[in-house]
Amino acid sequence: MFAVIKTGGKQYRVAAEDVIRVDRVNGQPGEIVEFGEVLVVGGDTPQLGTPTVSGATVAGEVLQHTRGDKVIAFKKRRRKNSRRRRGYRHEFSVIRITEILTGGAKPSKTAAPRPKRAPKPPAEGENAQAEAAAETRSAKASKAGKSKKPARAAEKKPAKRANKSATKSKKK
Repeated sequence: MFAVIKTGGKQYRVAAEDVIRVDRVNGQPGEIVEFGEVLVVGGDTPQLGTPTVSGATVAGEVLQHTRGDKVIAFKKRRRKNSRRRRGYRHEFSVIRITEILTGGAKPSKTAAPRPKRAPKPPAEGENAQAEAAAETRSAKASKAGKSKKPARAAEKKPAKRANKSATKSKKK
């Protein structure tokens, strides 16, 4: 199931567990916010709104508030000794969509804890390969401290330089 919501003058196509970045919304990180302007609810029986779908809301959890890259507006009037430099950073909110509700249902007040994925148990052949790879990595890390390069550097002799003044006098 998906929905198209409108917030901050922009439209976003969202589904459950999507993480989107929208213009700053009121709410502290961890709180649940509602988006009431739902334009389309898709799925088995899609519903188109005129202009919005009645009774449909989208709930999301505020993850964090961030700021965008700095935009610099530099104005200069030539030959007038006039310059102006202004910077601006747009504020955003990062939101995880928790649920799409229809029929006037209200969202849950607390964010549902995300299920932690258990690591997939490796197959019989994969386990031996993983252990061998770990051993080679540890062997490489221990060898990294012991290097033979400094001994070779001592063997090198400095290159001989030709006397430039002698070559110049011969050309004359």
